[in-house]
Order: sequence, then structure tokens, then C-alpha cells
Amino acid sequence: MKAIVCDKYGAPDVLELREVDKPVVKDDEVLVRVHATSVNPADWHFLTGTPYIVRLAGSGMGFGPRKPKHQILGLDLAGRVEAVGGNVTQFRPGDEVFGAHNSAYAEYVCVPLDGIAPKPANLTFEQAAAVPIAGVTALQGLRDKGQIQPGQQVLIIGASGGVGTFAVQLAKSFGADVTGVCSTRNLDLVRSIGADQVIDYTQEDSTLTGRRYDLIFQVAGNNSLADCRRALTPEGTLVLSSGEGGRLLGPMGRIIRAPVLSRFGSQKLVGLTAKQTKKDLVVLKELMEGGKVTPVIDRRYTLAEVPEALRYQGEGQAQGKTVITV
Repeated sequence: MKAIVCDKYGAPDVLELREVDKPVVKDDEVLVRVHATSVNPADWHFLTGTPYIVRLAGSGMGFGPRKPKHQILGLDLAGRVEAVGGNVTQFRPGDEVFGAHNSAYAEYVCVPLDGIAPKPANLTFEQAAAVPIAGVTALQGLRDKGQIQPGQQVLIIGASGGVGTFAVQLAKSFGADVTGVCSTRNLDLVRSIGADQVIDYTQEDSTLTGRRYDLIFQVAGNNSLADCRRALTPEGTLVLSSGEGGRLLGPMGRIIRAPVLSRFGSQKLVGLTAKQTKKDLVVLKELMEGGKVTPVIDRRYTLAEVPEALRYQGEGQAQGKTVITV
């Protein structure tokens, strides 16, 4: 089969499209013929090995000291079941599925049962492939870490990106009043997906408007913890999923400091590391089939064009998701 292979950390130029062995399905796995996948910030981190601290985490996070643990990159996937393991009864060949697992930039991938779910009936494979990582991150950030409630004032910093476009729509589906933060060129996009208010960060600091928010979900930007706390209500919650940072620690320094600062005061500051589960994929499936959430797709590339797609991802200007048609 064809796959995008990464033998060492570096720029997108180190990636190669190669013929590799087709994976063999294990008893508790499903072999999926991949129709589409998508690009996530995590793919950029696996490609470049940055921030450098992740290389010390070892194979448990998929990183090695000199190259990624999994040489085939990619996480999101949507496609048809090709074969099932001996213990699998939930799926059968021909079923349309979506989910996430490593080594998705390939024609075939083996996925554990908790990593996939039936594809939303109203979505194309390309649309479904845009959902898993970004959608689950947004869902767990708002629902689990943020404990979002109807009527709350919610601020989404980074509202036009992959996670952000899902977060805006999910926050609205939970009944919140949503303010999205983005650049000038993305204002109309963020309004179109349901934001009640939109702040252009090139013109105004979202933490200096005088408004106070019950929940701030930061998925991009360089706002400091002090800035975000200033914009929270006295008992508000800040959820940190990502954001800018140096090549050594990236956003990890802020994410590590957040729970420590939570001990001093009534505001809650929490970091988010999303975990893919079939249960949450099903929640997203139902929301999309109900018309409450729709994936936002910026650009489409072929499998051979993954290096170009990752280069675009590295620029940090994507509106919604970048999709790869396999």
C-alpha cells in the first residue's frame, strides 16, 4: 500500500510517499481502507519533534529521541471496513466508519475498537475525516474540563481553527452565549458558525474588553494566564488546550502552571489532553446528524501532497480543517 513515511524529524521535505506492507489486523482491531484523513497540529509536532520536551516523553506519546515512534504520520481517518479481527462483532466489511489512530496517512490502517464509530450518515468521507481529533478535543474541553452550562458566557480563543470551529458550534449546542476570537479575515466565518460576538485580535485584546466570562477555552494565541484570569468571572474556568510557546516547552509551560495557580483563588485553571473514545465519537455523530455541528473544511490535498498540506498547517492560518483525500 502507499503511505507517507517520516524517517527523521524535520521540515515537510523529509516526508516520502512509499510502498509499504499492508497492516495485518489483530483480534481486537478493524482494518480500514482509508478514503480520507486530515491534518492536525499534532501531526506538525510529530514531524518536527517540537517542542523539544516531547522527545523526552518517549514512545508513550509517540515520540522518539531522533524520529517519531510511528513512521507513518496522521491520526484522523474515515473509510470503509476492509476486514475485522477475530473478536470483533460490532463491525463487518463494507461498514463506513470514522475515527482516529496513528499511521492514518496511508491507504489502510488497523484501528482498535475504541478508536472508531459508524460514520455520520449525512457527511462525506472528507467531512467525517475532519472530525475526530478536533471534534473530540473541543467536546472534552467544553463539557468535561469546562463543565459548560446553558446561559454561560463563553470565550473561544482561536475560534477559526480546527478545534475552534467545533468549539463554537458545540458551545452553542450546549446553550451558551459564545464570543469567538480570530483574525480579521475569519470574522465572517466565525459568525457564520454561530458565534454571538466576534473579536478581531489584531484590533482588540479579548481580555481587555471589560467583559467577564464563565468559561474561556484557549486553543490558540499567546494570551498569558494573567490576561485570561482577568477576563474570567470570580469563579470562572480557563481550559488550555494549546497556544503559542517556545521550541523547548511550547504551550506546555502554561498548561503545567495552570493547575498550580488554581490553588490560589476561586477560579479554575485546567489543562486539556484529549483522549479519543468511541463514546465521544458517537456523541459527535449524533450532533452532526442532527444538524447542530458541521465540519469546516479549508483546503483539500491528495495523499502525495501531504508535505504541502503540513507546510500549510505549519503556517497556522488554516480556517477549520485541512483534509487529505486518499
